[in-house]
Amino acid sequence: MSYIRAFSDKFNFKTNIHLRFIDFDMMGHVNNSVYFTYLEIARTKYWEEVIHWDWKKTGIVIAHAELDYISPVVMHDKIAIHVKTSRIGNTSFDLEYQIVKIKGTEEEICSKGKTVCIAIDYATGKPTTIPEAEKRKMLGFEQLES
Repeated sequence: MSYIRAFSDKFNFKTNIHLRFIDFDMMGHVNNSVYFTYLEIARTKYWEEVIHWDWKKTGIVIAHAELDYISPVVMHDKIAIHVKTSRIGNTSFDLEYQIVKIKGTEEEICSKGKTVCIAIDYATGKPTTIPEAEKRKMLGFEQLES
């Protein structure tokens, strides 16, 4: 379940991620490649629940993805991902992530990441201007200056 946090926090959107048995490697922790699937799940929820991205008009491709692994996620951990738009350009924008372990009322950061997202015109397959409605929602939700 996802929810929107108070604007007093650095990240205003957070969603829980359910761990699956298949996510774990022989070392007993989440395999490094699976983290990018978790980021995809989180950003999709962010785009659907906060931005209401109109997928019929404009697509998004990931031009760059990076992740810093701070501490491993192991079986029975409860994790969530914080997502925010940190930069908005003409055709691209950046999303930042924090993957956290939930320990009671505390959160421990276990990974930090970033993706560079490009708005794509389906007809041409080329970058296009970020739709104005979606851009306004990102700016307003994140309280960014245009």
